[in-house]
Amino acid sequence: MLQDVSIVQQIGVAVLAVATVVWAVGLVRMMRKDRFGDRFEGRLDAEGWGQAPSLRALPAQQGPPCTETVELSADERAAFAVLVRQFGEGRP
Repeated sequence: MLQDVSIVQQIGVAVLAVATVVWAVGLVRMMRKDRFGDRFEGRLDAEGWGQAPSLRALPAQQGPPCTETVELSADERAAFAVLVRQFGEGRP
């Protein structure tokens, strides 16, 4: 042990190291349980590793979102054309 470090500091480092290992083991077990669900029985099979977990918090999406259209009046189309010309002037 180091002579310049007090025993309290050495105990603190040891406690933090043990807590880190316990946290890492718990995290791995939790992730493995979430990934395999009830199928995991102590063995690793190729089917379990290739399947992605479902996202339960997100609603199911059937396809691309619907596009919305808005009809513009003649004045609005003219104003939009002016804006497009103004933005396009500075570009080559």
